[in-house]
Amino acid sequence: MWSEKYRPKNLLDLIGNEEAKVSIVEWFGKWIKGVKPILLVGPPGTGKTTLATLCAKKFGYDLIGLNASDMRNKQRIQELLTPVLGNSSLLGKPMIFVDEVDGIHGRSDYGGVEALVDILKEPTIPIVLAANSDRSDKMKNIKKVTKTIPLKPIPPRLLRLYLESILKKEGASLSAGTLLRLVVASKGDIRSMINSAQALVTGFEPQTEKSFQSSDVDESVNAFFKAKSVAEARSILYLLRIDPREKIQAFYSSVITSDLTKDDMQRMLQVISEADLIYGKIMKTQEWRLLRYLDSVLLGLYKEGTAARYSQFNLPWPVLNRLRWDGKAIRGLISILAKRMHVSTSSFATFYFPYLLFCMKNKTLDLGLDETHNEILQKEMSALK
Repeated sequence: MWSEKYRPKNLLDLIGNEEAKVSIVEWFGKWIKGVKPILLVGPPGTGKTTLATLCAKKFGYDLIGLNASDMRNKQRIQELLTPVLGNSSLLGKPMIFVDEVDGIHGRSDYGGVEALVDILKEPTIPIVLAANSDRSDKMKNIKKVTKTIPLKPIPPRLLRLYLESILKKEGASLSAGTLLRLVVASKGDIRSMINSAQALVTGFEPQTEKSFQSSDVDESVNAFFKAKSVAEARSILYLLRIDPREKIQAFYSSVITSDLTKDDMQRMLQVISEADLIYGKIMKTQEWRLLRYLDSVLLGLYKEGTAARYSQFNLPWPVLNRLRWDGKAIRGLISILAKRMHVSTSSFATFYFPYLLFCMKNKTLDLGLDETHNEILQKEMSALK
């Protein structure tokens, strides 16, 4: 994707937010043990991750990238960071970058914020965090022990000049009116503007001039399945700017609740499985460049005239998140309960398990499970509250 192909290679290539660049460069230049970590705050597409990566390169640090999903609980944070913080001399010149730190929230985090704050109070290596917003209650605690550097949306004039330079390098062109619409619609999000431009250059111009935001997931998924061509479906995927995990979940919940043929269901679930494997690989290795392949994989869901339509799965996201991270234990639990109820494990997981959790939330149902499986169920019920 062009957003990756033309990602800045050095700080001079990074457009906009000159004051923020000066502040973080000065911070790196003067950093000593104990200096407050940096918190980069700004809307998506303003260059937070790129800025941290380029600064690490400029000052010779080995960047260790983490995401909010890696920071869910105290034990996980200690497993990831203690070896780095305690043995920095053995690991070259490390620095820590935590992206989407504002994504740490809710009961499912089990002390993640508190453990992170304790580390931020006494840093032994440079630590940079990035967040789209700093207004939540949990972010208040993080802000107290960090130095906040705000990043603003890129000005329209710079966006247009940058986009024109990319189009020239690609040997492509767009009308002045289209350029203006892309710049205005991006609202300062350079990544989304570039992705939208690439989608248009491939030959499909959406009938609507607005892109599909996270609040329009249902409209986006339905538009994807109703698309008249692969090019149109590809463009809709590019314009659906939501978290990759949420994008996979939106298509998964739609597929399993739609009236599809057996062959179509099998094919689509295989595609979603491949997408989930890529996302899992990204989270495990922090190879964020693999994201460029996610939409290409999800495009395999498209089939003209399919009966698939958007439908939100009947479990709330906190529960789905716990199912995801406690997968092995959950699968074992489901296997036991499926045998007791004389149904297949897939049927039990899809149709029985959600209702079972609701029944057990009020402690009105005793399945006679051992202590380990009861503990797993308690976690699920806590997420439901």
